[in-house]
Amino acid sequence: MASTETRAESAAAPAGDASATPDAPVAKGGAGGDIAGLEAGLDALESTVVDRQPWLRTAASKTFPPLVAIAIVLALWQLAYHFELKPHYLLPSPVDVAHSLQQKWLEGTLLGFVWTSVSRGALGFLASVAIGTVLGLIVARVKAVRAAIGPILSGLQSLPSVAWVPAAIIWFGLSDATIYAVVLLGAIPSIANGLVAGVDQISPLYLRAGRTIGATGLAGVRHVLLPAALPGYLAGLKQGWAFSWRSLMAAELIVNAADLGTGLGQLLEQGRELQDMSWVLAAILLILVVGIGIELLIFAPIERRVLRSRGLLVKS
Repeated sequence: MASTETRAESAAAPAGDASATPDAPVAKGGAGGDIAGLEAGLDALESTVVDRQPWLRTAASKTFPPLVAIAIVLALWQLAYHFELKPHYLLPSPVDVAHSLQQKWLEGTLLGFVWTSVSRGALGFLASVAIGTVLGLIVARVKAVRAAIGPILSGLQSLPSVAWVPAAIIWFGLSDATIYAVVLLGAIPSIANGLVAGVDQISPLYLRAGRTIGATGLAGVRHVLLPAALPGYLAGLKQGWAFSWRSLMAAELIVNAADLGTGLGQLLEQGRELQDMSWVLAAILLILVVGIGIELLIFAPIERRVLRSRGLLVKS
């Protein structure tokens, strides 16, 4: 009798009352569950950019290919030395170059040569960043200035740095001012053009949003313009450092005086004057190592951090 009354009450329940049917949980998990799953999937796509690997595996994957390339170059170099493609006094072996570096190290002068060039390059680069950033902002935001000197900046960027050395010697003589003038003239156009390219790639929506919240003038430059243009600006900084280093070596090769100190470019010139190819190749190797080291230790980590923060660094 009780079961008969229960069935009657169930039949009398309204057909649209989902709470009165045992299938109510299933009904709730239909379209609503699909939408929730879709939202969770979209959130996961937005939040997961790069799968981090153990640092040992990452270090091995980034270190092994360059080591293999270096080993191949050294092997080919040794083969060229062995079969005397050039006389040994013109093409020394890798061991001879290593002995030359060892000799400079034992004399206690090697680090002094490196520090002289690195300090000059760093000081010249910092001055170039200060001037090039201001110049790039003016060119990017003032149409009349861009029309007037924009093409000149592009032309200066393509001009070989060594072309400035004779003029700088006439202006400043054999002094540190000559070296820094060549570095500035080589690096400033690259930094300014990089910032101009970065500003040109900013979405107008960001600029309008900045003006809406009151970020105008220097505040807008600091909080909106420079952060939005950072990828292009960083590319200009990297190229500016490369031009600074190249300009510095060109200046040091020619501007050689006893009271200036000895940098890597002057060390290279001394090897040429002594007709010592081991010395010359050792200096070239040091210039290459310093340039690559600055790129890997300073600019590459900054670039990865900027790209990762913007969701642009994806796993290949």
